[in-house]
Amino acid sequence: MNIKKAKIIFLLLCFISLQSILFAQEVLKSIQEEYYDTLALNGVIQRPTLNYRTLSDSVWDTSNVSSDIWYNNNLGKKQQINDYISYRIYGPSLYSSYNSAVPFGQNDSLLWQGKGLNTSLSGGIRIEGYGFEITFKPEVVYSQNLPFDTLPSNTDSEYGYFWGYGPNVGIDNPQRFGDSAFFDWGFGDSEIRYTLHNWTVGFGTQNIWLGPAYLNPILHSNNAAPYPKVDLGLRKSPFNIPVWNYYLGDIEARIWTGYLTESDYFDNDSSNDHNMLHGLSLAFSPSFIPGLTLSANRTCLVKWKLENLRYILPAKANTYVGVADAGEDQKASLAFSWLFTEVGLELYGEIAKDDYSGAGFIVYPFHSIGYTVGLQKLLDFFPSEKIYGKLNIEINSLEMSQDFQFQWPYSFYFHHQVTQGYTNRGQILSNGYSPGGNSQYVSYSIFYPKGMTKVYIHRFNPDNNYIYKDTIGTENKEDASIKFNSWKTYFIYGFNSSIYIDKNTLLNIGFDIVNINNLLYYFDNTDISNFHIYFGINYYL
Repeated sequence: MNIKKAKIIFLLLCFISLQSILFAQEVLKSIQEEYYDTLALNGVIQRPTLNYRTLSDSVWDTSNVSSDIWYNNNLGKKQQINDYISYRIYGPSLYSSYNSAVPFGQNDSLLWQGKGLNTSLSGGIRIEGYGFEITFKPEVVYSQNLPFDTLPSNTDSEYGYFWGYGPNVGIDNPQRFGDSAFFDWGFGDSEIRYTLHNWTVGFGTQNIWLGPAYLNPILHSNNAAPYPKVDLGLRKSPFNIPVWNYYLGDIEARIWTGYLTESDYFDNDSSNDHNMLHGLSLAFSPSFIPGLTLSANRTCLVKWKLENLRYILPAKANTYVGVADAGEDQKASLAFSWLFTEVGLELYGEIAKDDYSGAGFIVYPFHSIGYTVGLQKLLDFFPSEKIYGKLNIEINSLEMSQDFQFQWPYSFYFHHQVTQGYTNRGQILSNGYSPGGNSQYVSYSIFYPKGMTKVYIHRFNPDNNYIYKDTIGTENKEDASIKFNSWKTYFIYGFNSSIYIDKNTLLNIGFDIVNINNLLYYFDNTDISNFHIYFGINYYL
């Protein structure tokens, strides 16, 4: 036998004799991530991040969960090739949905769930070794995109969003993506990264989730298509005071710059198709207050020009540069999460401010403010049978503050200089329900050895600012009364169940009954019902 053949056989034997590593890296908002996060509520497992989450950062140490609920199921752990190199295969994962009347869906990455049939397919591989991490996990999507009633567009495209600060000014958030079915693709959670002693630098398109929100983060989520970005920073790490070597707590920091793209349904000006997004995330979990995490986030949206790299770090001198320089749009948030593992409870909240102008904090502290508050509570259902319940409650608001009634129309994700607003490829980068409304969500989940079942109620107004902007300076009380009774409202009853049909195959099914009041606001006060039915299957090697 020659040396070449011997090497090939040796490598094959290495793959055959692979051992699972007790670490798992999970896709944002996947059922596996939710499962691990539920275990974190009572301290069975520790969260791998403080505030900044991506697939690469979501490294769960599962060495202490051998006796827990899903122990007999394959959750897709890493496989060891040798002492230095490991790999993880993702998928294939298939998701399909059907909307009977209007588009509906959120936190679905590249996919846009229009009326009719929608499908997303993803899968890939991740290899780690010698400090390098290479992830290739592309996604392909399809939308049948059937017609439905829309409002008059505010952009060059007839399918654009229905209001803004002027024609082609406001937000690139199409009501419908063209007039026919379409396919699309992207690199999904793909990335190349190098990490040394928790200091990390990477380039790729992985989705980012900022802050403690369960459903609707204010500054960043996986609601829109992922975009190319470069990031660097410090992963969750212990912080010790020098000399005394006193453990003060855990810290985390990340900074990034990304390349955003306009959709095909905004304006006809090809010179402004790309924007630059800078982000900064800091978090601290003090050792002297167990379970508490404090975080601060900042983003800055500017046009894609080399000179706008100066906005990477915030500074007083660059908070506003005027129309001639194409302007910038900065947002910042402060958040907390407080975990009480003794009772399986988490309380969290986030408050965000858009721009840094307007009335001072003392005179009027609510100017351009949005907020999120929520809780998660683990409930003993039948612990002897390894059946547990979890309650989630989350309340969000991004409605314009009332001082704008004395000024001009406003919406949190709109901008009059960066005209596409806070979007990428036609979808909002953060929450999936609204550019200027409010949301209330309650769910109850039951985890059991073969999977999870969830029921939920969700009520939200997608864009109350559309009504508010028409009441600025209104003197006609009758006209104002008509608009007051024309809030567009979604009320959803939902059911979802994820079941392991064997230890390697996870089946997900669910449906939403979506009741919509005032579909077209005061243009046509129609009430309709939309049935959102979905199906998914994941296979784990």
